[in-house]
Amino acid sequence: MNPTREDAWQLLCEWTESPNLRKHALAAEAAMRAHARRLGQDEDAWAAVGLIHDFDYEKNPTMETHVHVGGKVLRERGWPEAWVRAVEGHAEYMGVPRETDMAKCLFAVDELTGFLTAAALVRPDKAVASVEVKSVLKRMKEKAFARSVNRDDIVRGAEEIGMALEDHIAFVRDAMATIAGRLGLPPG
Repeated sequence: MNPTREDAWQLLCEWTESPNLRKHALAAEAAMRAHARRLGQDEDAWAAVGLIHDFDYEKNPTMETHVHVGGKVLRERGWPEAWVRAVEGHAEYMGVPRETDMAKCLFAVDELTGFLTAAALVRPDKAVASVEVKSVLKRMKEKAFARSVNRDDIVRGAEEIGMALEDHIAFVRDAMATIAGRLGLPPG
């Protein structure tokens, strides 16, 4: 099977009704597409992986089920093994090593996209394009801000892909800004 973006979107919508979870998938898609472009990889494949990485979360929100179920479903439906491994690798508790650039980038963008969305929503203009890197770094030190976002994963993700944290924050912010309207955020 060589899934398309439409296949990925249909899978996401089949399993996910929450508009916020769909927006998170769209943010990950944009960031993965940008990383694929940066690395000269298949943008459509990487974008699809961004879309599906959390497709099973709404129905399986625990560490005992999330990604375990998703990986099984993807394999049963014939999705490429490299994609399945990337999806599995984005969850530390799965213990799946991130051996490809695709897997490393997915891990690097997952938590950061959520944090950037939260940072945009507290701005007066609510524009992700206006979020300053120094503001993100400051907010990362505030435990009460976006408390469900794992800051260690954000830092480790940037390290795994070999980008300075500041550069990675700006890179993902800029990728998200290209689809701000689809994320429910105003254009910058």
